[in-house]
Amino acid sequence: MSLRISILGSGSSGNSTLVATDRVRVLIDAGFSYRQIGRRLAEIGEDPETINAVVVSHEHSDHVAGLRMMAKKTQAALWMTERTSRAIDFASDEWKGVDPTLETFEAGARLAIGDLEIDTFTIPHDAVDPIAFRVRHEGVKAGLVTDLGYIPQSVKHHVRGCDFLLLESNHDAEMLRVGPYPWSVKQRVAGKTGHLSNHAVAEFLRTDFDRSARTLVLGHLSGENNYPATAELEVGAALASVGCSDVRLLTAAQNAPSEVFRF
Repeated sequence: MSLRISILGSGSSGNSTLVATDRVRVLIDAGFSYRQIGRRLAEIGEDPETINAVVVSHEHSDHVAGLRMMAKKTQAALWMTERTSRAIDFASDEWKGVDPTLETFEAGARLAIGDLEIDTFTIPHDAVDPIAFRVRHEGVKAGLVTDLGYIPQSVKHHVRGCDFLLLESNHDAEMLRVGPYPWSVKQRVAGKTGHLSNHAVAEFLRTDFDRSARTLVLGHLSGENNYPATAELEVGAALASVGCSDVRLLTAAQNAPSEVFRF
């Protein structure tokens, strides 16, 4: 059991996930301050200075807020698509005095970082070149998929056969409809390049879930338009309807790291 995953936090205020083996430690996104990342890593017995790489899904601030300080204070290489690197603009004044080790690739590439293989694939979101991930290590596969407006066939293909799945379940459609957001924001969130609803996740499970994942973590829950219990109720009912009540269902928190999942 040498693959370890902990979701350090997930939501509109910040996102970061640790994926580790006995040889390498990788952060998927660094959407918290360096201090917060360090505190959350310490809670699970890890140290930010041991991080080997940060792989970035897209350039939105809730995924890259801590990227500059991670580059400044650690030896971690920064991995992202070429288009995302241009959107972050490492030549800007914000990055003055910081010389990151930058590794760029095209969406769809398979990355080899230490003894981890990370498949990248395009997702529908309103960023320059957004991607999600399928991590492989010693026969174990984990899908890490958030920030997408719907689940296209290509995403369904990549999450098939995963033993562990982090999947966005951002909002309850009715809560979003009657909630406090301006109409334009509601349209963005519910649109094809926005965020997945609880209902969309439930429909995916009813029609396309291959039953491989034994643990399903719902991520990127809205603090305004969802509750963990609401998401778990709708998604849990969908799992039960296809005979998968034994799948372990959890929600990722915004303010604290998850347990360490071990495989």
